[in-house]
Amino acid sequence: MAKASASVHIPVSADQVWQLVGGFNSLPDWLPFIASSVPGEGGRVRHLTTQDGTELTERLLSFDDQGRTYSYSITQGPFPVKDYLATLKVSADGDQGAVVEWFGTFTPNGISDEEAQVLFLGVYEGGLEALKGNF
Repeated sequence: MAKASASVHIPVSADQVWQLVGGFNSLPDWLPFIASSVPGEGGRVRHLTTQDGTELTERLLSFDDQGRTYSYSITQGPFPVKDYLATLKVSADGDQGAVVEWFGTFTPNGISDEEAQVLFLGVYEGGLEALKGNF
């Protein structure tokens, strides 16, 4: 099983960051390459469409509003991996700062562990930099 992780410090409170990212269907609000997120199954599933028209489906596996974290899996999508499990977590970093972590594990399917790690590291790092840009 391969894994990737990224984190970013944002100079606003963890609660402010969580208000933006904490909704499972809020990706289009902060992640530029996600054009839309349509909820399904009472909000436990999100059907995503990227800016280039690619579609993927993700399932919410755990959600902790007080702990400012959620985990999800990809159930359908273009990525050459299976058994994908990712977590997004926002933690306080001092009085007016937050650290956002985005990490995942997955089994590459037709590509090497390193290729899969580079792919998702790019998604996580690019996404977190876009998030930081909102503040």
